[in-house]
Amino acid sequence: MNVQRDNSREPVGVNSLQADINKKGRRVVIGNIHVLFNPKRGDIKLGQVRVLLQEAHALSEKWGKAAVVIAGDFNSTPQLDLLEHDRRQISGQVESVPGSDSGISKMRTYKRNRYRWEDDELKNASGSLECTRIKHPLKLFSAYACVQGSAWIRDGSGEPLATSYHSKFLGTVDYIWHSEGLIPLRVLDTLPLDVLRQMNGLPSEKWGSDHLCLACEFAFATDQMGDDSKR
Repeated sequence: MNVQRDNSREPVGVNSLQADINKKGRRVVIGNIHVLFNPKRGDIKLGQVRVLLQEAHALSEKWGKAAVVIAGDFNSTPQLDLLEHDRRQISGQVESVPGSDSGISKMRTYKRNRYRWEDDELKNASGSLECTRIKHPLKLFSAYACVQGSAWIRDGSGEPLATSYHSKFLGTVDYIWHSEGLIPLRVLDTLPLDVLRQMNGLPSEKWGSDHLCLACEFAFATDQMGDDSKR
């Protein structure tokens, strides 16, 4: 199922949904997204994620409350501020200095302002001029945050310190989320910051993308409980 929107005034993204069926006949809704990069268009970013989650929930309900996995490049950092009223700042993406001591993109300190969203921005984000609050019914968990990792490659919330590195940014914008009913068993670790700095930016001859690969192995919660009971 493709949930891409073609209207230039509506949220547009490379979004897709599919259903995988395991050997026991259980379905999993798998969604992938590449959110708009433009840091100044938080309204479109929110709208793209909103559309994908709405479609994922609808498909999950259609297939008997199937488990859901959502992954992709959200082009938003773990430190994004959804309470920031200015849609030009909510994604948390700012230019960084990859060779700096911090290694992670420096977050500018913004003062709260009385920025008023235009009608088209509000419609992009929420889908309606009357809607000023967005929520979704899926209860999602971060796969990486649920699997213990080294402090050399994880931040305080358990997310990788960096999943993307290029001339203007070093930080995390890629994620894997899952619903209840699935248990992350293990994840593919990313690279430490000092290793990334030695590459002087991506892509390179060795790495064909400016993003690092994320991967997770899941088990159905019922299967895992059954295995534990046999021990």
